[in-house]
Amino acid sequence: MTFSWRKRRSFRLARTLFLVAALGVTILVFLQLAPQRSAAVKPGVAAAPAPAPAPSSAAPVPDGHTAGLDAAIQGVLADNNQYQVGVAVRDPDSGALRTYGVDAPFEAASTAKVLTAVSYYKLVEAGQASLDDPMGEYTAGFQIREMIQDSDNDSWSLLVNAVGLSALEGDAAAMGVAYDSAENTLTPAGMAQILADLYGGKLLNQEHTQQLLSYMQNTNDEDLIPAAVPAGVAVFHKYGLLDGELHDAAILSTPARSVVLVIYTKGGDITDVPERTAIIHEITAAVAKTLT
Repeated sequence: MTFSWRKRRSFRLARTLFLVAALGVTILVFLQLAPQRSAAVKPGVAAAPAPAPAPSSAAPVPDGHTAGLDAAIQGVLADNNQYQVGVAVRDPDSGALRTYGVDAPFEAASTAKVLTAVSYYKLVEAGQASLDDPMGEYTAGFQIREMIQDSDNDSWSLLVNAVGLSALEGDAAAMGVAYDSAENTLTPAGMAQILADLYGGKLLNQEHTQQLLSYMQNTNDEDLIPAAVPAGVAVFHKYGLLDGELHDAAILSTPARSVVLVIYTKGGDITDVPERTAIIHEITAAVAKTLT
């Protein structure tokens, strides 16, 4: 099955519009096309439901920090309930998870590129593909780096075609994650599971794990979660920007401990990106505080 999602424009156009929006200049609506959304998260701006209590009593942050983190995140969501926001905080070692706000599937946008990379690496490790295989004008290994580090949509299309949509869903299901390949949807908790398993070495061998994580550092856009993380905390992340979706999914790591943070947001269109960026920064700062 070929990659049938409607064609996105290049990342360079998206980043240009992002910066224009941040300056408050009149914005042309971002014309990337996307599949129909899940019924759980409707297009357009809708008030998010009241922040939901964490579904697990297990705490992904150190003892004594849970109540403060809950209050901080729920406060941010309450102050910005004109947007749909879903947050997942997960300990990659214990698996402890807390979620806030919308826990239904979002259009995952480019955050799902991490799953595509994992699926291709799995083919390589099974002897069914090679990073040196020709793909487009370059190699598969080059396309993975471009897809993750530069968020290149042409590279994504080539890799999805090589892997196959059913394989993407199967690899997600093996992690206990529901991924709809037709609509490209994930929940924040599902994306957090993918990152936790990747960081924990449960998905790929050590070489491929380290290579993929290296591509998730110093990407072509460090304005979301990385911008709100203090010095001394390493960040491995993949952002997503598409129509009304603005997301970031990251692993925050110190020598002492690590935490996975996924923040999915949905607004009207690209014009409210600065406001939703501020939401991402506030939530990130609250989580990073538990690490430092």
